[in-house]
Parts: sequence; structure tokens; C-alpha cells
Amino acid sequence: MNADPYATLGLSKTATAADIKKAYRKLARASHPDLHLDDSGAEARFKAISAAHDLLKDPATRARFDAGEIDAAGVERPPRQYYRDFAANADPAFSGARGFGSAFGGGDPGDIFADILRQRGAGRESGFPRQGQDALFGLEVEFLDAARGAEMRLTLGESGSVAVKIPAGAQDGQTLRLRGKGVAGQNGGPAGDALITLTLRPHPIFRREGDDILLTLPITIDEAIVGGKVTAPTITGPVSLTIPPGASSGRVLRLRGRGIARVGAKPGDQRVELRIIAPPVIDDALRDFLTDWRKGQSHDPRAHMSEAAE
Repeated sequence: MNADPYATLGLSKTATAADIKKAYRKLARASHPDLHLDDSGAEARFKAISAAHDLLKDPATRARFDAGEIDAAGVERPPRQYYRDFAANADPAFSGARGFGSAFGGGDPGDIFADILRQRGAGRESGFPRQGQDALFGLEVEFLDAARGAEMRLTLGESGSVAVKIPAGAQDGQTLRLRGKGVAGQNGGPAGDALITLTLRPHPIFRREGDDILLTLPITIDEAIVGGKVTAPTITGPVSLTIPPGASSGRVLRLRGRGIARVGAKPGDQRVELRIIAPPVIDDALRDFLTDWRKGQSHDPRAHMSEAAE
């Protein structure tokens, strides 16, 4: 990725974490290749947007980019001297903690590691056990994995690869805690914890509102007029849905208990908004039938708009 990640997301360098998340969600939906099958450039834009978000969502990598330590592709720039470099020479134990550099969020990594060194020095002098610091990590989760619950693996620096259980109904921005998977303690003290913040990827057809799942379902003209049974996707699999006769676009049907099911909470519903889609090709028989039918009709669905505008 050669473009400035801030420019890719349409942001300035003063953007907050919330600004970054909001811009990513908006642009990802506008360029998701699954939602724009006829747009040949959607996939490239989506990849660029995702790469920019990956770099800026992590406070540590964002700070390194802003400081010129890495480029927009996350590649190391020529090394520059920082306090942590001198600290590494002064205390060989520093190199063992260096792998956690990308895990800490916020602030200057040099200051963070300098504080670790001071704590280590104090621990050795006092001889008292000292608990290690917590380490911050980010994890992207697919929408359905967060909705239904899943298990993923994540590399936690020197702690190695661990299994992370994503609870059913996990929310965007939620933080999970793994006890004892942070920075090692001193003088026999316990290790800190790993704090894992979740970022949910948008889904092509499902949206979430609280514990409810929202879905826009296309239906044909005849299904709208005479009704019938159709198959509707849900987060747990397809189900049969009855379309009432005379259904209009925008009508919302509710599938109770088909939303998010969190432990200790009542399951949400799935709300299905109907959208009437005309056939891609209108044959002569359908056109002639509707033309004749319209001649004898007086119903005007827009009459109330004319009255309101007067």
C-alpha cells in the first residue's frame, strides 16, 4: 500500500480511533466486492481501505507510522536512535520484552519500555515480586463468528500462539482478557494479562442493531401481490418465511429468536425488510396485463404527498 492511509480513509492525522472505525465501516460497505459485483475496481479499493484500517486502528503501529518508523505498507524505515535503543544495550533483558512493542496501545513505545526497565530495576533492588504489565492486542473477527461464537488463534509475542474464545454475541470494540498472557513478572511475580480488543468485519447482507439482526430481503412482484413462502437466510441457517399478500417494499417482518443469543440474555430477533424487485426482463404478456389492469384502477399511493405539500 503506497497511498497515505489517512488519505485512503479520508481522514486527517488528528482523527480519533472512533473516526477511523466509522470511516472504515462506511468505505468498506461502499466498496465491498460482494456488494458491488459489477464494479471491477471494488476489490482493489476494499483491499486498500482494509490495509489502511489495519495500520491505523492499532495505536502502536499508527504511532510508528506518524513518527516515520514505518511506511504506509508497514515496512521498517531506516533505523533511528531512540531511548529504547540505548536501554536495550544497558539491559539485555529488554530484548526479551521488545516483541511486545506492537502490542501496547497509546503513547510513545520508548516511554512504555523505559517504564518497564525502571520497574525491573526497582524489582531487582527490592527483591519483591512484581507483576508484569498488561499487553494490548487487536483481533479482527468475521461478523458471523462474533454473532455465533467461535475460537481463533492469536500470536501474543513471547507468549506464543494461544486459542482465543470469541463469545456468542461479541460486539465491535469489546475487549477480552487472557489472564497471565501479558508481560512476564519480576522476581517471581505473576505475568500481566493480554487485553484483546475485537474489531468486527462488516457482513454483505446482515447488519446488527443491539441483539437484533437486520436483513433486507428481495421479493418478486408476484410474491408481493399474492404472497407465498420464501427462504430467508439467518445467522444460524436458512428458514421459511411467509410473505403476506399485498406486501409493500419497506414492510418489516419479524423472525422471533433468530437474532443474537448471548449467555444470560433473551435472544434477539431477526427483522426482515421486504424490497420488491422487478424482473430484469419484462415480457410482452406481463406488460400487456399490467397495462390493461391499470386502466381500471384509481388507487394513487402518492395522493397523500400532494395533499401534504399544499
